[in-house]
Amino acid sequence: MELIAEIAAYRTGTGDPRRLVGEFRRAVLLAPLAEGAEDVGGGLMSAVSGGIRWFYAFTDEEALARFAEARGEAGREWPYLAILGARLVDAVVPEVDGPAGVAVNVADADGSMLFPPVAGIVPDACAVDIEAEDESAEVA
Repeated sequence: MELIAEIAAYRTGTGDPRRLVGEFRRAVLLAPLAEGAEDVGGGLMSAVSGGIRWFYAFTDEEALARFAEARGEAGREWPYLAILGARLVDAVVPEVDGPAGVAVNVADADGSMLFPPVAGIVPDACAVDIEAEDESAEVA
């Protein structure tokens, strides 16, 4: 089953969280570049809400176009990076100073999904629901 179908199943209460995360990790997502990022060699578009940096990602160009339209910016070019969901959470999230997650298809009221910075989604070192090990306790 593809990511869009897994999101729909999860939202109706019939989905399996492990399958959802698995599909997210395997999906090729479109991550828009931050404005001007294509000129300076990097930077994915994101927003901070509730103390978490959310990287925007979309399942296809149509979902990205709906996002652009919702922002009133449909008339400009939207450069993006095609990236696996796994790469977003395993390589990009750890580079962020502070908690980060991925917001998929955020302009789709019935098809959006947040993948928060928790164990099982992001690396344990980046998960907000795992306490950092106390290094002084290991010295004994």
